[in-house]
Amino acid sequence: MNPQGAITTVTFFRYESLPDKWWGFKQMGLSAERLKGVAGLRFYKMLGSGAGNGFSIWPNFGVYGLLQVWEDEAAALAFGESHELFRESLGRAAGWWRIFLQAAKSHGEWEGASPFPITTGYDTEKPVAVLTRATIYPRHLWRFWRFVPPVSRSIAQKEGLLFSVGVGELPLIQQATFSLWANSHHMMAYAYQSEHHKKVVRRTRELGWYREELFCRFHPYRSEGDWENGQTPADSLFHPLTA
Repeated sequence: MNPQGAITTVTFFRYESLPDKWWGFKQMGLSAERLKGVAGLRFYKMLGSGAGNGFSIWPNFGVYGLLQVWEDEAAALAFGESHELFRESLGRAAGWWRIFLQAAKSHGEWEGASPFPITTGYDTEKPVAVLTRATIYPRHLWRFWRFVPPVSRSIAQKEGLLFSVGVGELPLIQQATFSLWANSHHMMAYAYQSEHHKKVVRRTRELGWYREELFCRFHPYRSEGDWENGQTPADSLFHPLTA
């Protein structure tokens, strides 16, 4: 499948040695300059992750994400083949995974813009990736983080969940989540049946925790990498096991 128009890629890098973790941490500040002027790159963010299963007030210095929106798939592939930052990240990483996505539904803004153009129809039967992002008002930080641990525990073993991680640009204040599901039925079951998740959504609406928020659903169509033991979290979607 070669989709027409804009696509999004999300790449995760997992570092193990202290020098590599330190190098990955430094890219949070250095990557913006290194990514300026990349052909076909419309939007990009280097994201840190949380400890534990990713949803934690404490950072995980071993896992980082690179979110990118491209004019087309060809630009994304060219970046992966030749860009210095990407190649150096692969050389240092103990594991990596890049997933290719088409935006199907989106609302809200990221730094005053809507970075994910809709390029495909939404199909509840297809695999779905969900990206949420919010900037939290400083006065509401303690309320927000008080609700995170139970929500984190509630998502860990949900049926149909293939991958989930909490990420962010700025610790504590600018937070995002990325999750991959076998289909939208599983994702919606969690969103509307988990008591902890429903409580957070209700409190968010009542108290207005966020200065800015964005919610986007994507359909993944390609995956590559070696996250762990030669596999990626999306292998069951694109490389199903055969007898």
